[in-house]
Amino acid sequence: MLSRRSVRIKVLQIFYAMNRDESVKLPDAKRTYQRSVQGTYDLFLYNLFCFVEITKHAVQDEERRKSKHLPSDEDKTFTAKLYDNAIIQSLVDNKALNKLYDKLSFRSTTDADFFKKLYIEFSKSDAYKAYVSKADTQLADDLEVLLELFRLCRRSEYYNEVMEEKYINWIDDKSLVVGAIKKSLKAQPSDVEYFYEVYFEEAVPVKDFGADLLDQAFELDEEILELIKPILDNWDHERVAIMDLIIMKLATAEFLGFPTIPTKVTINEYVDIAKSYSTAKSKEFVNGVLDTMMKNLQDAGKINKEGRGLVG
Repeated sequence: MLSRRSVRIKVLQIFYAMNRDESVKLPDAKRTYQRSVQGTYDLFLYNLFCFVEITKHAVQDEERRKSKHLPSDEDKTFTAKLYDNAIIQSLVDNKALNKLYDKLSFRSTTDADFFKKLYIEFSKSDAYKAYVSKADTQLADDLEVLLELFRLCRRSEYYNEVMEEKYINWIDDKSLVVGAIKKSLKAQPSDVEYFYEVYFEEAVPVKDFGADLLDQAFELDEEILELIKPILDNWDHERVAIMDLIIMKLATAEFLGFPTIPTKVTINEYVDIAKSYSTAKSKEFVNGVLDTMMKNLQDAGKINKEGRGLVG
């Protein structure tokens, strides 16, 4: 589930914290990084938990409708299939997944009204009304309405506020979590109890990349700064935006210490990160400095890439 882009951002944020607080040492930073990585997985699990809990309110909705003194025709035909379908029930019946929810205290730390409000909002949508009015729904119908529910959640200001309040990494990791949730829903129903572990296992090499990048950047920090200074020409490096400087340091650490990552990939990644995490003018500035840095290091024979086409 983790991507190298998301890992670079985590390392950037940690390196920034180290720059602002000199009491933060490398062992502390590495522990923070590991917690940040784990936080991405916990965020995925929490979204999956919330999603199922929202659908559970269809059962209460059905009971309410059927208990009316004068139920309408719509009330009479309504069923809780948003919750009772095979996709959701496969998640509900997953014992290992539910144990994880309990271990992470999801049930005890989430206001039940959160799920109810989102269900009520979704129940007013045309997509949900069309789904419940359809007499014979197939697995494809179940999947489509569930994906529509998740779209509503992602658009909901309320949903996003709750996610941000509980997980500070929600904004940075949202796209990763969304992709994993979609993939998980499409894989259901499934007899694979530990299906979610694939996201952890797939990301191990990417997670290790982040730890290595943190080590490399810390070890070569002063050396890299001396490489950057001459490129800044008339700029005083102390007046360069701190975030820009850290971005350039991390990119240079990749040039020097990661032989399988093409230099152009490194530049493109950090220029894109600069657009989101630094100033409006950072994109061009960072791009120019890194392009010159790449050429200087190549001329000095300090960039050694493995494989054809990895340099330049």
